[in-house]
Amino acid sequence: MKKLYGIQYLRAFAALAVVVFHAAERTGGHFAIGAAGVDVFFVVSGFIMWTLAQSRPVTPLQFLRERLERIAPVYWIATAVMVAGAFAGLFPNMKLTLGHVLGSLFFVPHISPSNGEIWPVLVQGWTLNYEMFFYAVFACTLLLPAARRLPALAGLFILLTAIGLSFDSDNPLFRTYTNPAILEFLLGAVIGKFWLEGKIPSPASGLALILLTVFGFVFVGVTYVGFHPFVFGPLAVALVTGVLSLERAGMISDFRPLTWLGDASYSIYLWHTLAVSVVAKFAPAISLPAPLALVVAVLAGTAVGVVAYELLEKPIAAAFKASRRRGAIRASTMTQPSERGIEAVTKT
Repeated sequence: MKKLYGIQYLRAFAALAVVVFHAAERTGGHFAIGAAGVDVFFVVSGFIMWTLAQSRPVTPLQFLRERLERIAPVYWIATAVMVAGAFAGLFPNMKLTLGHVLGSLFFVPHISPSNGEIWPVLVQGWTLNYEMFFYAVFACTLLLPAARRLPALAGLFILLTAIGLSFDSDNPLFRTYTNPAILEFLLGAVIGKFWLEGKIPSPASGLALILLTVFGFVFVGVTYVGFHPFVFGPLAVALVTGVLSLERAGMISDFRPLTWLGDASYSIYLWHTLAVSVVAKFAPAISLPAPLALVVAVLAGTAVGVVAYELLEKPIAAAFKASRRRGAIRASTMTQPSERGIEAVTKT
């Protein structure tokens, strides 16, 4: 699949929005709207999964394997760092239980013993519980004929959301898997279907959608009115659709620094809070003004993320890719008769 630069830029901006959100939160500032970067991530994820699955045949097991190889190793390393830090006394407010750690590692929603929230050991990993649930459901739809996959996904996610709105429960699995945020993956998949069918708005309409989205996010960020997935989801859909309309028209080109940040967005998202926490802890000790502390925290969080991308995520991804390539070569060799075998057959 051809790299879509607009999607890469959206991933970069979404990750940076989350970084600023956490940095502002820890340094006494306010940028709550940055949390909406997660909603953009969910819509983009639905779009990418749909277009990837439609562009090449893949079995459910292959799909899940590739997703796990992409998501799990770096997340497990980051979680292990948090657990080690807790044992070393670096996080005095963190309480660990075996069930919580195991739930965190295997993407099972679990109540945190530290604060009672449905958060894993690495707090921002809560979004991965949603991602992995979406991947599991999407993998199951691959067993269906192509024409039935989207209706099946839509039916299940709409049903789960309706159940969540109709009933109340403290069960973390129920609260996660019936959250309206799951609809954002579905909406992203719908955009993917329209993209592949060429049903994307004109560049003028796309630009209008982008401007509408910016205005909507600013309005919610200033007034806190509509701070909900039912608002953030449609805004994210409008943003992704608008960017794709410009992409289709050839109006978005490769800007390497931003593309690189898009590539590193997952690592930035996972690792930034470690650096943000350090800056937030030491800024008062050196009398660093709050605005400057915010800037330093954002820069440090982003820097830690890109370093983790270069030193961890990229090498791990390359290793898995090389392993799959060797496996494909071995499989191809085993299915081909040897030259001697061919010669023996032709002589009989």
